[in-house]
Amino acid sequence: MSRRAPKLARGVALVGAGMSKFGAFADKTSRDLFVEAFAAMAKSVDKGLDTKDIEALYVGNFSSDLFEGQGHIAPIMADWVGLVPRPATRVEDACAASGVALREGIIAVASGLYDIVLVSGTEKMTNLPTERVTDTLAAASDAVYEASCGFTFPALYAAIATAYMAKYGATVEHFMKVAIKNHNNGALNPKAQFNKSIKDLMNARIEKAKQKGEPLPEWRDELDFLKDPRANPVVAWPMRLFDCSPITDGAACLLIVAEDLAKSFSNNPLYIIGTGQGSDHALHEREDLTTIGSARAAAQMAFEMAGVKPEDIQIAEVHDCFTIAEIVATEDIGFFKPGEGYKAAEKGVTARDGAKPINTSGGLKSKGHPVGASGAGQVVEIWTQMRGEAGPRQVPGMDIQLALTHNLGATGGTCTVHIFQRR
Repeated sequence: MSRRAPKLARGVALVGAGMSKFGAFADKTSRDLFVEAFAAMAKSVDKGLDTKDIEALYVGNFSSDLFEGQGHIAPIMADWVGLVPRPATRVEDACAASGVALREGIIAVASGLYDIVLVSGTEKMTNLPTERVTDTLAAASDAVYEASCGFTFPALYAAIATAYMAKYGATVEHFMKVAIKNHNNGALNPKAQFNKSIKDLMNARIEKAKQKGEPLPEWRDELDFLKDPRANPVVAWPMRLFDCSPITDGAACLLIVAEDLAKSFSNNPLYIIGTGQGSDHALHEREDLTTIGSARAAAQMAFEMAGVKPEDIQIAEVHDCFTIAEIVATEDIGFFKPGEGYKAAEKGVTARDGAKPINTSGGLKSKGHPVGASGAGQVVEIWTQMRGEAGPRQVPGMDIQLALTHNLGATGGTCTVHIFQRR
């Protein structure tokens, strides 16, 4: 039987989006961060929002059970923003949790079950010491064949990176340039965890040495800084500290409605014209480590539904939990041919002022990666950019009509892709 082309039964629009500050907050819980994100989302709804109109809530969250000792969080979140007794559902798909939550919300609205749905993601990771965060995240890998053998996520993505280097000739400097680009973008994002460029961080280290009367480092530029193992130690070769996304607390909220209601909420809504989701084998089972099958499947589904092609997409937020992940994502989506993604990044194609801006928010690398909230956080950036509200980091000289988000779970066991249109 031939596969039917995917389609939505009715149109779905995004009419509000907001996020908390991403970072490390010892005095806050995931529910506190959720409330902050909800308030920011409500403020973004041009014509106002009556909370009583929201009919359901989908919460993306990876592991509040282990991070905070709090399970069953969806009704707690509903309670804290006045949504009880509306149905509230927690969605867990590792780092793709809120990307999948968005897809579930889209399906619910497109089916006609609901007209107005709140989608969110939240994660509070910094309660635990780093080694326990590492163990918690490892639960998203294959516990039998990967985690039990010592393959933490830096090591898993290092395997992807070394395979990519061997196949296509990329070098560690190419990964470093992705980090430099994303920190340059994050430096312009007031809600980013690391809103400093690599150059800012380098200069701060030099100034600190000067104040202490220590020998001054002889770094000529950011690449020199990133090549210095004292400043940028190897975590799992070739992935160094600045190739890795941080441990982060944060939340994001999105309001989606039936298309015919969009103008009742927003002067400038975005329309979700494509959604796709795919799965893949655990990393140790894959024949080719340089591509992620779930991403290719999700992108194909979303493009078919939207009736557009990769070259039509003007900006994208992709899942850069490690710098290699961004490069592979841009190839899996179809922006560049296999083995050409790192060359495009080196040439500045994916810079904020390039032909195909990627991760203008700073990405997970600089904005932060509160795993269950990252997919929804990507959509907040797309909302901000497409409405021309990104301030100093607004993509220059581009009337953005089409944009995309790509959200991976773990090493790509899950991927969602969403396509947004401004009309």
